[in-house]
Amino acid sequence: MWVGSLAPAIRLLVLAARGELGANPIATALNQLGLVALVFLIASLAATPLKAALGWTWPIRIRRMLGLYAFFYASLHFLTYLGLDQVLDFRAVFADITKRKFIAVGFTAFVLLVPLAVTSTDAMVRRLGFVRWKRLHRLVYVAAALGVVHFIWRVKKDLSQPLTYGAVLALLLAIRVVAFGLKKRKELGLQRVRAHPTG
Repeated sequence: MWVGSLAPAIRLLVLAARGELGANPIATALNQLGLVALVFLIASLAATPLKAALGWTWPIRIRRMLGLYAFFYASLHFLTYLGLDQVLDFRAVFADITKRKFIAVGFTAFVLLVPLAVTSTDAMVRRLGFVRWKRLHRLVYVAAALGVVHFIWRVKKDLSQPLTYGAVLALLLAIRVVAFGLKKRKELGLQRVRAHPTG
């Protein structure tokens, strides 16, 4: 997992060192880092639906790592924009965020990921309490949706790729909703059986 997750960053560094990132290397780096961040984020959200639909439990064990790598690549994406694209011109960055919708949405998604990464440890789960921690981490759905919108508004012309990611995200959320509904229905059935054990 560690090697595979770091592979996109290593590949990007190698291409940059060779001067093989194309005519606009900063734009290429931004696009690739943003895409990888979205892939990891959606992959982290696939763990529970895979368990619900197929009974797979191993994705649950790597879900936290996938989420942290999503934040890692989102951070590289933002830092590339801040440091290389805008050369630490914070006024220009603020102007971009307030005037360009796709940047505002992307920045909001990144900000939402920060508290999720900070509270990803077992110690933070105990400190917050599981119920509060789980409620906070539902922000990941908002961050993922905003990430897809950021992608769509960034691409503008060929929307096939961002719409594909949007469709995958929608499918994962639909599976979670259905699984949650079935779980609640089962719980209600058990409660009725306990309340009326003889039928």
